[in-house]
Amino acid sequence: MIDANVRIPTPVNEPVLPYSPGSPEKAQLKEALKRMAGERIEIPLVIGGKEVRTGRTSEARMPHKHQHVLATVHEADASHVEQAIAAAQAARAHWSTTPFAERAAIFLKAAELLATKYRPLINAATMLGQSKSAHQAEIDAACESMDFLRFNVWYAQEIHSQQPMSAPGMWNMTDYRPLDGFVFAVTPFNFTSIGVNLPTAPAIMGNTVVLKPASTAIYSAWTFMQCLREAGLPDGVINFIPGKGSEVGRVALASPHLGGIHFTGSTGTFNGMWKSVAENISRYRQYPRLVGETGGKDFIFAHASAVDDLDALATAIVRGGYEYQGQKCSACSRVYVPESVWTKLRPRLQEMIAEIRVGDVSDFRNFMGAVIDEASFRNVSSYIDLAKQAGEAGIVAGGETDKREGWFVKPTLVQLTNPRHRIMVEEIFAPVVGVYVYPDAKYVETLGVCEQSAAYALTGAIFARDRKAIATAMNELRFAAGNFYVNDKPTGAVVGQQPFGGSRASGTNDKAGSALNLVRWTSARTIKENFAPPTKVAYPYMGDQ
Repeated sequence: MIDANVRIPTPVNEPVLPYSPGSPEKAQLKEALKRMAGERIEIPLVIGGKEVRTGRTSEARMPHKHQHVLATVHEADASHVEQAIAAAQAARAHWSTTPFAERAAIFLKAAELLATKYRPLINAATMLGQSKSAHQAEIDAACESMDFLRFNVWYAQEIHSQQPMSAPGMWNMTDYRPLDGFVFAVTPFNFTSIGVNLPTAPAIMGNTVVLKPASTAIYSAWTFMQCLREAGLPDGVINFIPGKGSEVGRVALASPHLGGIHFTGSTGTFNGMWKSVAENISRYRQYPRLVGETGGKDFIFAHASAVDDLDALATAIVRGGYEYQGQKCSACSRVYVPESVWTKLRPRLQEMIAEIRVGDVSDFRNFMGAVIDEASFRNVSSYIDLAKQAGEAGIVAGGETDKREGWFVKPTLVQLTNPRHRIMVEEIFAPVVGVYVYPDAKYVETLGVCEQSAAYALTGAIFARDRKAIATAMNELRFAAGNFYVNDKPTGAVVGQQPFGGSRASGTNDKAGSALNLVRWTSARTIKENFAPPTKVAYPYMGDQ
């Protein structure tokens, strides 16, 4: 043991490698892509540290080559979920009493492994399994994952250091205990780093976890699980349970030992989980903590003064709307542009969109890959078909799809005459951006339309040079986005710089990448030690007059 008040190394954001031609990181990544694409691996469950092969299998495929199978995945049934809960409960006694410095060292080691040995592996897994470009994989799977691990242990130390005042003759303390039960972590397909954060943030605070990874991101999730095991994570702390969400979730949410849910995914799924928790509320040993980041209908709002920064506005729309095929929670999917700006912006956007290459992400010249699976392809195709119908919509750019080899959708820009058209208010989660052109004189009125027309409140941006216009937007849109950007795209939040999360139908806004999220995974105990306890029942005021 160490008898010292140790200090976590001060975190800094991991530098993003450029993967320039001839660079060593590009050579390593290409080698990993070639080798991993040539393999077909088997992905088991991990329960209490033991690999479990159930015989109930599915396949992990490349979205951009949907006939190419990357892995055979074993899936859990109800009995395996029960075993995982039991393993988490068994590990809890030791893990919850493990000194914080020892817990922190494991996750700092994992971050270092991601920075070195696992960097090309986690990036290649994300590219092949989730169809991310090299740059999108680097900023997500590598850099943001490392940032979450390094910053979260630092935030945890800061939380532990927050102690109450003590009056003379006593000592007051706060004990930051884990929750009274396991945490059920349910991860999405679109960010490998979220798959890293959701199970590890509770574990850093001393909780044990049942992890249900997204089936369409299972390849990168398995890669990180191997990294954690190599970093020294004890058996049973994080139990890896692939399977059908409804089956795994039903058992986990019915368990009396459920301590909390850490979720990123659709609003509908989170609503269903919340309802199940409510129905089971009398069964639980404690009220479960519910932390969820859900849908978004994120916006860019341009003021007339943005005409002087046309290239910046156009770039923000194209990058914000089409990077990673628009499959970011924060992706720009609706734009409000004044008439005076649109006449110049429209041809610039058409030019930029026409230059975007879509295809196999292993070809580094491609800006976009494929949408994640056939269900997503069908969904986005239905919106493109809607845009092609005569009436309130018109396609400005794109509008083409191709499913022969991969689930490819060209970046699509749709102009709407109705700001409450389905394309302007419904989450599509694909490379489709709607544009509403408003009269310059109706700036404030249209801000109100933007604020009220969608159910979500995740990210948004204002583009303007006029400071009064910016101040007006900041006020009118104060509750429309949990992450708000001025003259920047609404994507790309960085751990430690822009804590991420939104409210309304976008989630509980517990700000991943900050201490606010870590606090949710602790159940504080207040301790008072009295060095001079009273020895008489009577109080002084009771004496004779």
